Amino acid sequence: MTDTYRGMGRAALDREYNARATVPDIMPILAEYRARTEAAKAALPGARIGLPYGPTEPERLDIYPAATPGPAPVFVFIHGGYWRLLDAADSGFMAPYLTAAGACVVAVNYALAPAATLDEIVRQCRAALAWLHGNIGRFGGDPARIHVAGSSAGGHLAAMLAAGGDWPSRLGLPPRPVAGATLLSGLYELEPLRLCHVNEWMRLDEAAAVRNSPALLPPPAPGTPLVFSVAETETGEFKAQTRAQAEYCAEAGCAVTAVPAPAGSNHFDIVFQLCADTPLARAVLRAMGLR
Repeated sequence: MTDTYRGMGRAALDREYNARATVPDIMPILAEYRARTEAAKAALPGARIGLPYGPTEPERLDIYPAATPGPAPVFVFIHGGYWRLLDAADSGFMAPYLTAAGACVVAVNYALAPAATLDEIVRQCRAALAWLHGNIGRFGGDPARIHVAGSSAGGHLAAMLAAGGDWPSRLGLPPRPVAGATLLSGLYELEPLRLCHVNEWMRLDEAAAVRNSPALLPPPAPGTPLVFSVAETETGEFKAQTRAQAEYCAEAGCAVTAVPAPAGSNHFDIVFQLCADTPLARAVLRAMGLR
């Protein structure tokens, strides 16, 4: 490709959006996702695993009910993996801490690229949200207090659920279907991804990049609590994406909280800040009305 994005050509964009290159080896961290999630399932025997929200196998979610009487605010986590890796089975690691604090935790699964397009992945996540609105009350959750969250590609998908527009009405949802969001090291404008190695599996054209860019969609409703954080060792572009989206939402009247990540934190381990009494976890609990 000869296209450029804000003066950066293909080689520069490949470097900036190569999250793996910011750590020596991602595999031990990915293994820790799975191990911590398995430990959460063992510690929380009331968890409901693999509930279908749609007709295909990937359309399923795991629910970890709150430890306190409901109806509880609902923390919906959408995993990252550049839309092509990971599973809900890797995504419940924060459940022991957050359920003890009074939240119902949901880990959403979705079909992966390149078998699924980004349009289809977004459709599935919206379908999961619609399912939760209709069903989470049976598990002690409050559909009026759904807080969506995600990291990296999951941050993008959570931002798509928090974005304004008319899409909720097409699913029979209220105009403001989420009460807040936590967006970690996310991707909010997709044009640079279309122009770099990520598009080898995403296969975005210009129109798809535009319609799936939260930065180009109507912002969340004024007053919506949004928590942003980006890992300390991220590339400049990942940091710039978070900064620009936080500014865009703040200008729209959202209640934006930017939480500095710990020194040395990376693109893959920032999510573990949700598992203990950290500045990020405290900000999330405040956003959900639990602090």
